[in-house]
Amino acid sequence: MPTKSKHIPVHTLPSGVSGIFIGRIVFNGVPESKNIVRFHRDGGHSFILQEKGSTHIEIDFQKHVIKAPALIYIHPSQIHRVIAFKNAVVSSWIVTSENIHPEYLKWLHDLSPVKAVSLKPDVLPVIIAAASVCMQLYERKQEKLYGAILKDSCNTLVALAVSQYLAQDKLTSKLTRFEVITKAFRQALEQQYATVKSATDYAKQLNVSTPYLNECVKTATGFPVSWHIQERVVLEAKRLLYHTDKSVKEIAGELGYDDYSYFTRLFAKVVGMTPLAFRNKNLD
Repeated sequence: MPTKSKHIPVHTLPSGVSGIFIGRIVFNGVPESKNIVRFHRDGGHSFILQEKGSTHIEIDFQKHVIKAPALIYIHPSQIHRVIAFKNAVVSSWIVTSENIHPEYLKWLHDLSPVKAVSLKPDVLPVIIAAASVCMQLYERKQEKLYGAILKDSCNTLVALAVSQYLAQDKLTSKLTRFEVITKAFRQALEQQYATVKSATDYAKQLNVSTPYLNECVKTATGFPVSWHIQERVVLEAKRLLYHTDKSVKEIAGELGYDDYSYFTRLFAKVVGMTPLAFRNKNLD
């Protein structure tokens, strides 16, 4: 395992690119770059277009195989690494939030986290063509309106990616009242999981009763509010245990638990082992 630090590494975009990166690779085997083989977060919203072959990738302790033709979106909060490419042709682009159209950014937050989406045969050439144009514009730094041109072209790619997910997701249809409440709860949870731990507090924020919030969330997802809160906290704890050298006590405090023993018991209940056992098990 690589040397750990107090923080999960974040790969920032190259300087002078105005928060946008796009490129295409043809590769087979384990990547040579340690930057993508090791777990990291990206400094923007990441998209991988699998044009040919497959990419083996791990995202938040879940392994995925992206088989062409397919597309996957990775949120900036998600930790990931590339395991290997198999006869792969891949286009990828990373765009920071300030460069994404507000409407598209909202959809991305609603979508996350997601799995790879398969592309229909008629869709892949369109996205490849859009990516190719964007890559050509990416190189034309001499253009007087370079930043605006690149931003607009990349937003076309982002919109195409979002469209593919919406085409296969119920987000495009009318949501029930239960689903609307559940969606709002999940958004609030993502922003406040380290500070707000009770269903009652989330219910107050959403102006509904606690029993009604639980009914909505359980009907929509199959699990109560408390389960979602615990799962989100434990996911962040796993990230910090694996990718940093922070002590369990430091991690507990960062996640809003002053009672170290309680945090340890909660983690063990959800994961089936103590935080230290989880860390030791995942040592290479």
